[in-house]
Amino acid sequence: MKVNGRVTRRLILIVAVYALSMWAGAASNAMAQGVSPNPTVSVACSPAAIPIEVHPGAARTGTTYCTATNPTQYVEDVTITVTAGGLAVAHPGLITVGAYDSATFEVVVRGDNRMAEGSRSITITARVTSASGIPCTTCPSVQSSVMATIMQFSRLRVEAEEPFKQLRPNVDYIFEFKVYNDGNAYDRFNIDIVNRDVLEEKDFQITLPTISTEIEPQAPADKMRVMMRTPKIQGWTDEYHQLQFRATSEYSVRTEGVPNYQTQMITIYVRGIYLPGFELMPSLSMIALGAAFAARRRNHEEFDESLNQTPISAPGL
Repeated sequence: MKVNGRVTRRLILIVAVYALSMWAGAASNAMAQGVSPNPTVSVACSPAAIPIEVHPGAARTGTTYCTATNPTQYVEDVTITVTAGGLAVAHPGLITVGAYDSATFEVVVRGDNRMAEGSRSITITARVTSASGIPCTTCPSVQSSVMATIMQFSRLRVEAEEPFKQLRPNVDYIFEFKVYNDGNAYDRFNIDIVNRDVLEEKDFQITLPTISTEIEPQAPADKMRVMMRTPKIQGWTDEYHQLQFRATSEYSVRTEGVPNYQTQMITIYVRGIYLPGFELMPSLSMIALGAAFAARRRNHEEFDESLNQTPISAPGL
């Protein structure tokens, strides 16, 4: 009986040693081949830069495709978490990856309408929670990072302070226009008068003190001025004219490929008469009126003085 017990213990020891040696050999072989003997996973995502359009009407979403790779002999359950720098995000919470296999999943991020241009860091974290059905509480997490880029867009708005103005011939006037940057980033706006040639052919004189302005997004409007002198064609004038003020986004021309501009029109009613020297007539009239008043006053003073110097005779003398 003792001999049989000893034989049994030796057999168990031999089997244990053999199993350990086989496991060690498999582990060393797996490590030599780049295969992990412990539950783990790796994650790689592409594209690494996610462009997101946020202009009005845009989908405002961007997608990156991530591949989780399992280098082990276990069937792994992998949890996925994503931090998206304040952006809304959609992704699977749990995926299963077969032994020596890989699985692909999507990470979709969404921006807000008209949000400011800039970049947001997106971090994708994966961790094995079970391997071949056995929970893994000590498995480490792995991460992959991508960048979401909120794309700039151009948008502007133009308002006229006076949509209609009546003026006399040969007078100077300054029109003011408000230019708003309704885009999501700093932009420069170029200013011009669309029908300037037409107006100058009709003897208008136009001057732009400033031909461009730089405005922060969603900032108060910049006021732009147009200096004008109405025609001095001789005779009576009774005509309507249009002034077409235009502002164009420089970013749209440089980057978007299509000029983004807005035109604001005002109506000018020129009514009155112009004659050479006519502008002096009011002054001359005032001078003449003043001279007539002075002359009349002198006549009254001389008359009163003559009355005072005339002797008065007593009646009957």
